[in-house]
Amino acid sequence: MSGSEQSGTAPYRGDGWVVLGAADTVMVGEDDPAHFVHGHAPSSEGGTPVLVADDDGRRTWAVATTPDARPAPGTRFVPAWELISRLGPEDFAVLSRARMLATWQRDHRYCGRCGSPTAAAPDEHAVVCAVCGLRSYPRISPVIIVRVTRGDEILLARPQRAGRALYSVLAGFVEAGESLEDTVVREIAEEVGIAVAGIAYFGSQPWPFPHALMVAFTARWAGGEITADPKEIVDAGWYGSGALPDIPPPGSIARALIDDFLANGAAA
Repeated sequence: MSGSEQSGTAPYRGDGWVVLGAADTVMVGEDDPAHFVHGHAPSSEGGTPVLVADDDGRRTWAVATTPDARPAPGTRFVPAWELISRLGPEDFAVLSRARMLATWQRDHRYCGRCGSPTAAAPDEHAVVCAVCGLRSYPRISPVIIVRVTRGDEILLARPQRAGRALYSVLAGFVEAGESLEDTVVREIAEEVGIAVAGIAYFGSQPWPFPHALMVAFTARWAGGEITADPKEIVDAGWYGSGALPDIPPPGSIARALIDDFLANGAAA
């Protein structure tokens, strides 16, 4: 992949588009909601198209449209989260990369230091200020997500910010100066008031809402009673494998943590 292709300055060509609409939506086929659109070259007024995948010459581009953009004929916009359980791992990786790069580029058309217009770097994913020379890179925000178990029970909570009434494992952004393990301990203590031990790495997943990297851990309850922070949590509790509430859909690392518990128990 050449530098011009990386920076999104290559010409419009390729077979597919990840078209990002307003309010965390993605354009899909009207009769094919499990795939990105193909053969469309949408208006790029919201940002310069960015190359996000090149599979033996079959290219996929991403573009963030203007807030008032309408879907192309035969397509519609759907919430991005609806695609999580429909897309395979490769397509979800493309969606994650598309959302992270296209929204970053759209939101960084001006320099954060001096306010001058920026331009795409010719050699990498970055934008450069023509006046002060500041080079800015795509934003990636690390987030820990952790499965806490107590014997044969798993801790699940319903967050205040969730748009749907789903219960999941707990997560939180890493703060400046913290290690990932420090964040696990702090977030669990802040959100539900308990202590944890035995923190172990589980896996990771890019999470394009809009620019997070989810780093998953497992941990064991080490003391304390659940006291949910009302600013963050609607409800939280310990659940056995046979009596789970509504949980996230397949495709998310939150669901992978829960499914791993169901398959292997607390020893997983």
